[in-house]
Amino acid sequence: MMNYALTNWYDRLWAALIFFTRLPFWRIHQPPKEAYQCVVEFWPLAGWLTAGVMAGVLYGASLVFSYEIAIVLAIASRILLTGALHEDGLADFFDGFGGGGNDRQRILDIMKDSHIGTYGVLALVIYMVLLFFTLHSLQPTDAALTILAADPYAKMLSAQVIQMMPYARTADSAKNKTVYRQFSTAAGLGLAIQGLLPMGFYLWWMQGRVTWSALIFLPGLTMYFLYLFIWRRLRGYTGDCCGALFLLTELTAYLVVSYCLAHP
Repeated sequence: MMNYALTNWYDRLWAALIFFTRLPFWRIHQPPKEAYQCVVEFWPLAGWLTAGVMAGVLYGASLVFSYEIAIVLAIASRILLTGALHEDGLADFFDGFGGGGNDRQRILDIMKDSHIGTYGVLALVIYMVLLFFTLHSLQPTDAALTILAADPYAKMLSAQVIQMMPYARTADSAKNKTVYRQFSTAAGLGLAIQGLLPMGFYLWWMQGRVTWSALIFLPGLTMYFLYLFIWRRLRGYTGDCCGALFLLTELTAYLVVSYCLAHP
């Protein structure tokens, strides 16, 4: 276990921005390797950036192109910004759990394989279709604001998995050679602020158009049931599990908003 005092919040923040995006932040500052064990502490804050880009592209493109094209461009912008980090995790997650049965080691081996299988392809197609149509069911302004709130909130929820179970591999066998460190109480409070602050402003802005209890509770329920599923099969999490948790939890938030606005 690393000494937490070896890295400061500044290094951990830069490590998160470098890890969760493909922007050349490393040209500005290169944090020590130990800082990458704590990147989850600033995952929602990195989501402020990815959500801001996605929401900005969606709204801006909708002023120039058809709304359908704007949504596709918005989705593509986040994929490019993150290097498809989470989508890769989603595909590997479904390949592993779909093809590995109840064999823990086989699930881990399949998830580590760089090739994509049938389950991964189907998962990505279904996910992208649902994402497109949930966003399409919203007006551009509502969709952009929902992205700004849902992305960091879903990352805050998904980050809890590292507190709830151990890492399923060793650092040497991990894809990125890094095992996330469980965060301190102070870091947990910071994580909560990063995820809840945009959501709080969003619910205030929507002024009762979205049922706040459903939007807060149902994504959390999705995360909890996925946690139970992962725990029963692996007794631990991987980076792919984190990516899948985020995308499916975020998608749940979009589904909730889409339903609420369609049934005022």
